[in-house]
Amino acid sequence: MISWLIEPWTFSFMQRALAEVAIVGLVCGVVGCFVVLRGLAFIGDALAHAVFPGVVLSYMVDKTVILGALVFGVITALGIGLLGRNRRVSEDSAIGILFAAFFALGVVLISREVGFRRDVASLLFGNILGISSTDILTTLVLAAVVLSVTLLLLKELTLVAFDSTMARAAGYPVFTLDMVLLLLVTTTIVISLQAVGNVLVLALVVTPPATARLLTDRLGRMLVVSPIVGFLSGVVGLLGSYHADTAAGASIVLASTAFFLAALAGAPRHGLIAGWIQRRRGEHHVHHYHPMDEEAEGA
Repeated sequence: MISWLIEPWTFSFMQRALAEVAIVGLVCGVVGCFVVLRGLAFIGDALAHAVFPGVVLSYMVDKTVILGALVFGVITALGIGLLGRNRRVSEDSAIGILFAAFFALGVVLISREVGFRRDVASLLFGNILGISSTDILTTLVLAAVVLSVTLLLLKELTLVAFDSTMARAAGYPVFTLDMVLLLLVTTTIVISLQAVGNVLVLALVVTPPATARLLTDRLGRMLVVSPIVGFLSGVVGLLGSYHADTAAGASIVLASTAFFLAALAGAPRHGLIAGWIQRRRGEHHVHHYHPMDEEAEGA
């Protein structure tokens, strides 16, 4: 059993993958908390798809995918924010228009480059086992920027997440804070692309924070539990991928989903089992006290 756990980490490509997972798990876990609290999963999905042409263009010019994806991600985030301010264009419409247009552009670019069609799988589903030391360094720098900005604006982002009306009444620049959050989410998604790819990236941003929310009612604890869940999902996913010879990115996502389902079932206060026990106790309480009420009425 010990050799089963240790053997994969003796290979340098697995060590690099583990380092990437640690960074990605941390930044996704923290920023993802605000995505979950604000109900921004749809926007996250849109951003994940909208960066696709940037990823394709990066492959075409043999550059890191992070650069091209970041450019298109920033354009999309700013576009969503600006179009959403037009009263005739709802935010949902702006998201749908931009994400569909940019993803279609990515598909068109791939269709014209026959030589890249074989790389579609790595574009869509990531290639964390092929990550390089340079990629890890780039991820680390971007993650440090995202986490620094998040911590610097933690109070403001928290207030807007729980009560944007109060934040606006208190004089906070809500629109600017919304744009900052969108840019943070965009950068987080871009950071995670090489780990799980364009299609699965949203799972890393949403699932660990959703798991943490089942386990705690406090944002501070949620910001700690979520990255831990993200990191453990990466470790379990990489182990499963190594031993079962499966896609690493998809295995990480499935591990994350397994943690969520475990929390959904067994969370002490908000799990299904806890809810069932509480309902049973309530039924037991009603069963025992109704006859007494009837006797009291008879008396």
